[in-house]
Amino acid sequence: MWKVIKEEESQVKRAFVIEIIPDARNKDLTRQKHEELLQLIDTHGNIEVVDMFYQHIDPLYKTYIGTGKLEELREEMLRQDVELLIIGNILKSAQVFNVNEYLRTGDTNTQEESPLQAWDQIDLLLKIFDLHAQSSEAKLQIELAAIKHMGPRIFGMGMELSRQWWWIGTSGIWETNTEIMRRHLQNRTMQIKKELKQYAQVRKVHRDGRKKRYLPTVGLVGYTNAWKSTIMNALTNKWVYVADKLFATLGTDVWQLYIPSMTGKWTTILINDTIGFIRDLPPALLESFRSTLEDSVEASVLLHVVDASDPLVEDKIRVVDEILDSIGAVQERIVVFNKCDVLPEPISEDKDIDQAQNLDYKEQLKEMIWDKAYMFVSAVTGEWLEDLKELLVEKTKWG
Repeated sequence: MWKVIKEEESQVKRAFVIEIIPDARNKDLTRQKHEELLQLIDTHGNIEVVDMFYQHIDPLYKTYIGTGKLEELREEMLRQDVELLIIGNILKSAQVFNVNEYLRTGDTNTQEESPLQAWDQIDLLLKIFDLHAQSSEAKLQIELAAIKHMGPRIFGMGMELSRQWWWIGTSGIWETNTEIMRRHLQNRTMQIKKELKQYAQVRKVHRDGRKKRYLPTVGLVGYTNAWKSTIMNALTNKWVYVADKLFATLGTDVWQLYIPSMTGKWTTILINDTIGFIRDLPPALLESFRSTLEDSVEASVLLHVVDASDPLVEDKIRVVDEILDSIGAVQERIVVFNKCDVLPEPISEDKDIDQAQNLDYKEQLKEMIWDKAYMFVSAVTGEWLEDLKELLVEKTKWG
């Protein structure tokens, strides 16, 4: 009864992009959010942005962007043969549903349908995750998040249920099918959670086995696109996929780091790399990936990889710390400032130059994480990587 509709990965969608910016006073943050949205669209890979729009308003209750603007966009989408509207904000499920219904019929509320559709930022993230997921567990987690956020919409992952039943005559049939839909999604949610629990149990057995063998584990965490995989490659000499895209990898990779000790023996430390974090990561998405993040929670030490050259480095450090706190990661964190080879040099000690400007950039970075251990490294040049390995041995109480 429920037909799975799988989107053709090669099909390029022409899209309008609109962002609602209630407060444009923080220009750096606004610009960063805008760049992140474009990176997400680029990461998807099959979206052609035809035009972009901005509104400096407070979100509206029913459709978030307002029916006036929505009607204007709908007319332009039909005129320019644009099929997709991407809203670069996080909407409530009902709001996304209302937007899609308006795009479908306009303000006439007739049965004349258009092929237009809308995604919010969570829809876009789920699409990206679906394209990049490799393991069965990751696919289950994505499906669970999709059910929570999309309900009967579930674009691209199946089940355009409400549309299927829209044309079935009487209200009695409508209500019956709505109830069937709800029960089906509830049963599927229970089944997914059961399967994810089994994956979590397997991971726990693996973690217990590592503890019995006295193998310390380091969790690699950080904001998405912070070059975590580059650090992994540099430390372990293993090839891990690296791309200048958000969420280039999903799931958890575990690699072994071998470090020679003073006694001539090798110290072995396991490093696990998992999904990168992002600002305003939806709770449903975070909850769905919680089992994968358990490896980070259970690690002996966390390596928080930071792109030291990022202009919004302090904000991204805060985002990662908040997410780690929310999943119960309480162990020691070592902040690894990567790209130290491209950091700006200190300004000369000219008395006429403002003291704040004259402060060494590295000192400014250290002030941001004053209560944590830190290390400046360059994964590209290899600078300070050996010192980082020694610090890991010290912090994991090995060697």
